[in-house]
Amino acid sequence: MSAEQKAPSERRGRTREIINDLVNERQQLLVAFCRVAGLQPHGQDGTLGAHLKEFCQVLVDYAAAVHFELYARVAEGKERRAEVLRIAKESYPRIAEITQRAVDFNDKYDRSEDDPASGALEADLSRLGEELAVRFELEDQLFRALLTRK
Repeated sequence: MSAEQKAPSERRGRTREIINDLVNERQQLLVAFCRVAGLQPHGQDGTLGAHLKEFCQVLVDYAAAVHFELYARVAEGKERRAEVLRIAKESYPRIAEITQRAVDFNDKYDRSEDDPASGALEADLSRLGEELAVRFELEDQLFRALLTRK
């Protein structure tokens, strides 16, 4: 098999690997989110602050990974499939907006060494959870397009 014939197959394999890694990171994010959401603020064991810090780290890492692993590829012109480009163009503004909200959440809660006040955290987690659900749907559309052979 020539190098020209191998290249698309190798690229698809790398794309599949990237998407699998992102899905695994997303799962870690969801576990961390549920852990924080399920803890009672100022609980007896005082672990909310530590779990919140861990969640913030995973949140920022995941948000950055999607940008650098997928959207940068499109921006750099490494993707030529029309459907992938269309989905990326349509979804990127909303993904960027949700990323900013995730960064804002991180800035607000990652710096605190103490357990945060429950009212604000619960409301902020609820809003962030809704935003993340939208983001995951948009990302899944892009993932499906990237994994399609067309």
